[in-house]
Amino acid sequence: MNNTSFSMGLFPLSAHILPQGRMTLRIFEARYVALVKEACASGKGFGICMLDAEGDKRLNTHIYSVGTHVKVIDFDLLDDGLLGITVEGQRCFKINTVHTEQDGLRIGDCQWLEIWQPPLIQQDINPLDSCLQDIFIKYPELQSLYQQPKFSDPIWVIYRWLELIPVSAQQKQTLIKQRDYVQALEFLTQLVK
Repeated sequence: MNNTSFSMGLFPLSAHILPQGRMTLRIFEARYVALVKEACASGKGFGICMLDAEGDKRLNTHIYSVGTHVKVIDFDLLDDGLLGITVEGQRCFKINTVHTEQDGLRIGDCQWLEIWQPPLIQQDINPLDSCLQDIFIKYPELQSLYQQPKFSDPIWVIYRWLELIPVSAQQKQTLIKQRDYVQALEFLTQLVK
């Protein structure tokens, strides 16, 4: 793992996105409009991170320490005049420190996390894969984000489940911080059964 630190603009949300995941956002606050414009102009993207309801905004502890670097893959002017964007998750990172700029935008001093590697032998991820397919069928707005869902890719399936399951942000953070997907797979398999 490359331990070089880097700075990244942060977009805190109650929802989360993980690598290869997609999400639509309505952008209306000036600081985030500027962040998105810069991300599109530079091609560098920005970080989406989960909110910690028990944290303190003044101390920037309201942001969990693991986020996902995203890139804007589509944008549109919405009927209400706001900017609508679709982002795709690229890679997870750990936030070491956060400082607040004058306009309220949070900037994180970050490091990349290990990239989860696919298993050497195709692992049986049933019932996770088939249940996820059922969810995509039931929710066409979710399905519309992915032209080619990767239901046979164990890591893709695990990441989509971690985005969707209604468990605490703290539990998701614990699973995402792991060096590999094994603990997340065990947790999700028990949950879905």
